[in-house]
Amino acid sequence: MLEKLALIEERYEELNKLMADPKVATDHVRLRELAQERAEIEELVQTYRQYKANEQELSETEAMLQEGGDEELEELAKEEIERLTARREELYEKLRLMLLPKDPKDEKNVIMEIRAGAGGDEAGLFAADLYRMYTRYAEKHGWSTELLNSNATGIGGFKEVIFSIEGKGAYSRLKYESGVHRVQRVPVTEASGRIHTSTATVAVLPEMDEVEVEIAPDDLEIEVYRSSGPGGQHMQKNATAVRVTHLPTGMVVSCESERSQFQNKERALAILRSRLYALEEQKQLEERGETRRLQVGSGERSEKIRTYNFPQNRVTDHRIGLTSYRLENILDGDLDEFIDELATTEQAEKLRAAGME
Repeated sequence: MLEKLALIEERYEELNKLMADPKVATDHVRLRELAQERAEIEELVQTYRQYKANEQELSETEAMLQEGGDEELEELAKEEIERLTARREELYEKLRLMLLPKDPKDEKNVIMEIRAGAGGDEAGLFAADLYRMYTRYAEKHGWSTELLNSNATGIGGFKEVIFSIEGKGAYSRLKYESGVHRVQRVPVTEASGRIHTSTATVAVLPEMDEVEVEIAPDDLEIEVYRSSGPGGQHMQKNATAVRVTHLPTGMVVSCESERSQFQNKERALAILRSRLYALEEQKQLEERGETRRLQVGSGERSEKIRTYNFPQNRVTDHRIGLTSYRLENILDGDLDEFIDELATTEQAEKLRAAGME
């Protein structure tokens, strides 16, 4: 690993020299390419240099201790060696993680789809709770959210809700949320006070642009219709809602959240691109004999990644065995405890796969 880091540092210095070359300075395209490459390795190189400086200091302190002499100085040297050794381990671990291949999707914005699963009206209410949880999480991180489409129930729930989350690193944090979420609680509609179990499925898709996922116009069937908004004087007089069908896959996306037909079409196509990308990615994984670790299930009670138990004020993530008794805070968007642990687990798995443990 250290040999690899030394080569990266050499490349960093080479980039600095190239960028200082007057010939390169006048070539704005080349200069931008070099600057981007340097920016991608700069933090890694700086951390490696901290590691080397720490190693040098540790070596000098150990040599001083071996010389012997003043007892007080020896004691100080031992304390310094202890500190520098701990720092060496910390920097080495950081470098290992930084060398792992980065998921190019991590910096993407997110399209999130939540659907009520098993449990009737209570599942719809739980879907609404999850929608609020993720929008609150986005708000805490300074990200923006936009409702793209929804199918509401009559009692404040959702059969389906689709929304976007825009912000730096949104996908890197939220990608772990894909799967079946289960709730155990007494429904507001339950007179006997029995605990019911309901589910909702969450799909987290990276938002893809037109260049990354190209869709042939002939593969699309586009219909427009009137939005099913409030009745009476607020009824839409014009057909602004859009339904897009992707003929090769039969995939259908509807969008009616905007007043403009054009905007609804653009949002429907964005959802479609993300779904097609996820479909193709899954197909490639299966061809390579790999499985998606965090796969969205069918919404049955037996398939779950996380359980929210109201009577015990408990939330459990079954993938990592983590339980927290802060249900109210978590439903208010305080999810980082789980996401941090999931990210750490994924990093450990990548290190094992790369043989870097």
